[in-house]
Amino acid sequence: MAVTKSSGNSQIKTVGILSPGDMGHAVGRLLRGHEIQVLTCLAGRSPRTKSLSEQAGITDVPTMEELVEQSDLILSITVSEAVPKLCQQVADAIGSTGTSLLFAECNAISPQLSRRMEGVISATGSRYIDASIIGGPPRNGTSPRFYLSGPHATEMEEMRERGLDVRVIGQETGQASGIKMCYAAMTKGTAALFTELLMAAEMLGLSKDLLAEFQSSQPAVHQRMEGWLPGLPAKSNRWVSEMQEIETTFDGLGLTPLIFQGVADMYRLVGSTPMGAETPETKDESRTLGETIQQLAAHLKKE
Repeated sequence: MAVTKSSGNSQIKTVGILSPGDMGHAVGRLLRGHEIQVLTCLAGRSPRTKSLSEQAGITDVPTMEELVEQSDLILSITVSEAVPKLCQQVADAIGSTGTSLLFAECNAISPQLSRRMEGVISATGSRYIDASIIGGPPRNGTSPRFYLSGPHATEMEEMRERGLDVRVIGQETGQASGIKMCYAAMTKGTAALFTELLMAAEMLGLSKDLLAEFQSSQPAVHQRMEGWLPGLPAKSNRWVSEMQEIETTFDGLGLTPLIFQGVADMYRLVGSTPMGAETPETKDESRTLGETIQQLAAHLKKE
């Protein structure tokens, strides 16, 4: 018989995070500051992820089986393309240990994929939450928004007292994933559009004039460009699969997926440049918007 943990009104005392990357390690640090024990399993993870986990004080356990046995709640925080494999690994570990827990799938995935993953986790007797995160990694004690939906979403509300800004938006699996898809379509879609049009202007010899026009007539847009685009190459490769999830979401609604096929292409292009090898820790903080566009356009001209 499965051993069920943290059901009913019992407190969530131990949280497993898979995996402690940019967002995950910062969430783990925030939870530790609110007296939650935070675990992860770093088997097969990169040196960078291991370093981030250590910096956040997250405890590494040797196997996935030990992680599911010791955790009341697992937060899946990874790249979109890794979701099916990760969910299956967690489900296999739950099945082999005979335990049962609360599992929150927090990644940028389509409602369709979230419902599929619910089936994988629920088949083990564990409880699945469709979740998504909007906002940057926790800084100075603040939390991004954790949107939650599905039959078990309210079980995670107690994490509000542990530092997370959790917001239950419905009882239907896919609602939390859906709000992330629509939001990311705006933020990351416009960032790709800005990048492409500025590269085109640079290749036409018009970038200074166009940026001056934006600064004059669209100051808010120009400010977003300056704030977003210099750091975009460090994130571009892992955003490709997220754009593919948006394609799937919109296509399933009878809307065109072609826009975000183009957005994914732009992130592949940016990721193929030397700047695409940057990480949030190694990105050039002094690089300006103009310099970023010049380097991207120069790379394309060499192709």
